[in-house]
Amino acid sequence: MKRKDLYIVLVSLFSVIAVDQASKHLILAFNPRLNWEFLHVYLHFNKGAMLGLFSDLPPVLRIVSLSTGGAFLLFSFVIFQYLLPTRSITLRLGMSILIGGILGNVIDRIVWGHVVDFIIIGNEKLSTGVFNFADALQWLGYSLMGHALLRDKENLWPKENLRKVAWIHPSFQLRYCYILVTCGLGFSLVSGVFSYTFLRFVVIDLIGNNSKLLDQFLVPFLVTFSIVSLAFAAFLFMVGKQLSHRIVGPVYAFEKFIDSYIDGHYYKLRLRKGDEFPELEELAEKIAKELRAVDELKSLPILPGGISEPLDPEIKSS
Repeated sequence: MKRKDLYIVLVSLFSVIAVDQASKHLILAFNPRLNWEFLHVYLHFNKGAMLGLFSDLPPVLRIVSLSTGGAFLLFSFVIFQYLLPTRSITLRLGMSILIGGILGNVIDRIVWGHVVDFIIIGNEKLSTGVFNFADALQWLGYSLMGHALLRDKENLWPKENLRKVAWIHPSFQLRYCYILVTCGLGFSLVSGVFSYTFLRFVVIDLIGNNSKLLDQFLVPFLVTFSIVSLAFAAFLFMVGKQLSHRIVGPVYAFEKFIDSYIDGHYYKLRLRKGDEFPELEELAEKIAKELRAVDELKSLPILPGGISEPLDPEIKSS
């Protein structure tokens, strides 16, 4: 990603969060009740996700899982920004606005335990649910991403830039993926033990050693944490596959390049966008020039004394 694109991505991400949080603090400070023909503004606390989804879940399961899901999406956002093989600033901007809107609501859940909503569009017969600027901006992000995917689908994943096989070097790539997954599960184990132990003793300190109440808090936590950890491990496996392609692909192409020159078949090495070791192209070009020079030298007739006779007719005539 170019520095200019990174600047646009980060500015749009933090701008969405800033606008959303500023609007919510204003609503909380003044608590207005405004009613126009199709626009209504009043304070509402949403305990669920967008438009009240999942509000019936237990508080611990709802708040922890939705907040953790937001953090997981942020991690995914960073990885996707890195793995995108083309610039596509519209897609990157749409992703930034979407994640910014999601994080705006995640901050609400972490700070207050609920999301601050205050906008309704419509009338008594037909209206939207209560939402906020973060929700609206999320739909803007979805729209930009959908537009980019439809408009730039050929450029996002060009056929000439796709690997023809899923696994170029299976033993290395699988080992690479398993290392990432092991590290991810190891981190999950450490953080899980810490979080579970901390939560257990906090709950015991607050409500006493009551097994039924403990299960009410700890079982949803364990279920949610296990699902998130497994999803995180699966995501790391897919990321490892993509990253290993970018490592193994250039090495494999360079090996084929050397083999082809040994067999007398000459071609120019071209790596795919996003591949590691781009300097291999320059090295391959230097090797090709040297090998061609050696082949030309071998093809010259040998004069007495072991000196190669030049093929240039002007030099020969002199």
